[in-house]
Amino acid sequence: MNLVSLQSPPAVVRHLRADERALRTATGAEFVAVARDRQLVIRTLARNAKEAAAVAKLAPGERDDLDVRRDLNALSAESPPQVGGVSVGPARHANKVLSFYREAQRRFGIRWELLAAINFVESDFGRARTTAKADAQGPMQFEPATWREYGMGGDVYNEHDAILAAANLLAANGGRTNERAALMHYNLSPLYWDAVLHLAHRMAGVPTAFREYYAWKLYLRKR
Repeated sequence: MNLVSLQSPPAVVRHLRADERALRTATGAEFVAVARDRQLVIRTLARNAKEAAAVAKLAPGERDDLDVRRDLNALSAESPPQVGGVSVGPARHANKVLSFYREAQRRFGIRWELLAAINFVESDFGRARTTAKADAQGPMQFEPATWREYGMGGDVYNEHDAILAAANLLAANGGRTNERAALMHYNLSPLYWDAVLHLAHRMAGVPTAFREYYAWKLYLRKR
């Protein structure tokens, strides 16, 4: 049993807050270690709805991540395994990927945090890679017909092209003014919309959140 599950909710809140303070000044391997410690706490809490609710009541700022984990766990449970499986590869440097989000925001008016949240959920910033047999492809997971409509002639496997295409899709479907409605055109599940919006909300409000998510460990679902 994880030690976190043996702690009282106030102790868990103190643990999370200590990690968050450390993330403001940590760099390099220390930042990754602290980020992954926080990730494990969130994952542990997500397995116990009562404990998660108690922590969220004491620390409302943790609600985004707790709700994301709950939503993604439920989404994974109701989704079939990926056709053809998934391989793992390195992600582009965080600053480079962030520059792509910001370029897409300037061009299409879709905020960068929303694009980063989609990239995180879809492929862990490009680390989780579907095979050619899969229905959806690339770091933003486009189906072929959707890519033909919004890909602007780019390469679905190229992070820059895929991120701009995602912004194009969202903007074409009202994403500048109604993000939830636009996300309906990206994925049919309300669990997905909620997870993406919670992630984007935290990245918009917590300066270290994007780098933290980028540092989190990738967990792949077992068949």
